[in-house]
Amino acid sequence: MIRKAENLSFVQMKKNDGNIKTDLPTNTYRNWKANVLTLYPEMFPGSLNFGVIGNALKRGIWSLEIIDIKKFAIGKHKNVDERPIGGGPGMILRSDVIDNTLNSIRENESKNHPLIYLTPKGNRLSQELVERFSKTDGVTILCGRFGGIDERVITHYNPIEISVGDFILSGAEIAAQALIDSTVRLLPGTLGNTKSTNDESFSRHLLEHPQYTKPNIWKGFKVPDILFSGDHQAIKSWRFDQSKIITKERRSDLWKKFLNSDIRAPKGDK
Repeated sequence: MIRKAENLSFVQMKKNDGNIKTDLPTNTYRNWKANVLTLYPEMFPGSLNFGVIGNALKRGIWSLEIIDIKKFAIGKHKNVDERPIGGGPGMILRSDVIDNTLNSIRENESKNHPLIYLTPKGNRLSQELVERFSKTDGVTILCGRFGGIDERVITHYNPIEISVGDFILSGAEIAAQALIDSTVRLLPGTLGNTKSTNDESFSRHLLEHPQYTKPNIWKGFKVPDILFSGDHQAIKSWRFDQSKIITKERRSDLWKKFLNSDIRAPKGDK
């Protein structure tokens, strides 16, 4: 369901030290709603209109509201940005424009609805974080462009600042779709099999084990014999071991988290 936004209030989800809280309140109603503030509303729903995420949108499991920042442009020339004070490259989105945009949607939502600003300076988006977002009533995402937004907006609204990685995009709309996609797929009813997310990468601080399907032999490569054994417990054990091997080799940061966690092997393993 896609509709125009009306009003919204925000809850802060940041600790005093600037880190993101993980003890977020739980969603109290359905459906989950994403509000997106953008200069390019035509970019939405984009990829969110396809696959299981698009089906969930059509079924009303979640809804999408797009707010066009340009409608709140200032002055005769309808400006949304200005050159940075003190000099420098790029253009900065004006604080009064962003404020007017946010004020247009501030009073009609649950308080369990965080404001997110997507920026390279933010905390790294993680599976743990999207799991927390999936338990809220929705999110409001501010998509930056050009050189970003006036710092006073961040000081006043104290949004959750999130980065999708150590690289630069021309705008945050693609990142916003990634954040929404990763969150919506965790909502009840989005995926046909509720167990689908249990063994995925990051779900237990481990990367996912290798997956195989037909043909059984391809270019001389065989599917591992253990997967044909019919011994479900042995298969679980093999997959768990493979996840550990892959994670240890490729992601030392996740491996350390796994070693410090209380996660155990599948039932019946040694």
